[in-house]
Amino acid sequence: MKKMRKALAALLCVAMVAGVAAGCGGTETPKEKAKLNVVALTGPTGMGMVKLMADNEAGETAVDYNVELVGAADEITGKIVNGEVDIAAVPCNLASVLYNKTEGGVKIAAVNTLGVLYMLETNGGESIQSVADLAGKTIVTTGQGTTPEYILNYILQANGLNPETDVTIEYKSEANEVAALIQQGGVEVAMLPQPMVTTVMAKTEGVRVALDMTEEWAKAQGEDGKQLVTGTIIVRSDVLENNKEAVDTFLQEYEASINYINENVAEGAELVAQYEIIPSAAIAEKAIPACNMVFLSGDAMQQSVAAYLEVLAEANPASVGGTLPDDAFYYLP
Repeated sequence: MKKMRKALAALLCVAMVAGVAAGCGGTETPKEKAKLNVVALTGPTGMGMVKLMADNEAGETAVDYNVELVGAADEITGKIVNGEVDIAAVPCNLASVLYNKTEGGVKIAAVNTLGVLYMLETNGGESIQSVADLAGKTIVTTGQGTTPEYILNYILQANGLNPETDVTIEYKSEANEVAALIQQGGVEVAMLPQPMVTTVMAKTEGVRVALDMTEEWAKAQGEDGKQLVTGTIIVRSDVLENNKEAVDTFLQEYEASINYINENVAEGAELVAQYEIIPSAAIAEKAIPACNMVFLSGDAMQQSVAAYLEVLAEANPASVGGTLPDDAFYYLP
């Protein structure tokens, strides 16, 4: 009897300990998510982020993001310099400018958008099949004194054309102005970015993409795989130093977001319209495949970014912040 009582007592103790352990486990509070402030431009960089934004609002991301979409790159500069945001999606040359301006206060972590410029031929024309066919043509475009001009000039020169004598380039202040001229029938050849290209083609008959300037850039660069870069992800250096795990998680979730949009175009287009990046889901669905949203990191990122910045620096050193960034500019985990 005594042995039975001792056995029952032992079992009771075990049960009590197990119950206490279970109770302690049940009241354990979940670990608080890390928080990051993120800003992106409306356009392809914002388009690639919409799945992450939707998942974040649903509480399904591993990090708590405060994402803001803005209309102009100038709005991002102050936010980075003042420490208001941790991560930003910016044009590649602006990343270099900010690196120089902040004396290494930011690092580039990824390429999120390749080239988005396209040469259009209007009025049902079929005369432009190569860059060489631009000789003697008038090209209407935007971006004088900025990256579109430098890209266009580089591609023309790589194909033996002098931008000052072999073609006529008319620069307008905004892409909307070029689009309006196309719709009025007064333009034969124009260079525009996505998603404006898709919008113009949807509204105007007889407009076709004659040249993909990203492909023409690759031809000019040769066979070393250096691609035309438009958009990048930058991270404040102090944030990367103090919160590397959260930054790496963001990069993983952002890459997944880009992949989702590229692989689920119809669903992605609905999200793009939901966040008012493009007002029409139908236009967004046509634009997404041509927006060249990617996720390049590591050596592939560094090689393409460095080659691109070299071309810009040769055209205008101020476009990269006065000098090319050193190797510390690149985040290579």
